[in-house]
Amino acid sequence: MAAQEKVYYATGRRKTSAARVFLKAGSGQVKINGKDGDTYLQTPINRVKMLQPFTLTETKNKYDAFITVCGGGLTGQTEAIRHGISRALLAVDDTLRPALKKAGYLTRDSRMVERKKYGLKKARRSSQFSKR
Repeated sequence: MAAQEKVYYATGRRKTSAARVFLKAGSGQVKINGKDGDTYLQTPINRVKMLQPFTLTETKNKYDAFITVCGGGLTGQTEAIRHGISRALLAVDDTLRPALKKAGYLTRDSRMVERKKYGLKKARRSSQFSKR
């Protein structure tokens, strides 16, 4: 019976997006919600942003990433994936922490949409003032 391959897991979040990232040794393949990473994220900026932790730590073709992401828009999902990949790489090798921390990939972006207040049109927008 063959030895079980080690799988590393981490969660990344941004706004209302949450990404579950599973890393295992491989050839650099990225699957997001069952699709190839390039077909799921159409814009080149999002593709580059998603792979930034791999390029920073020079582990681009060493791990396969299987990701499930939900909630939010594509940019929020991309940054949640980046956060999750960074945390999973920490689970693999803790010596990568200073580089990832300096680049800001380990910080969870906690900005959320402000709630709407009663008596206003939106969170801060009120109805137009008229003197008469």
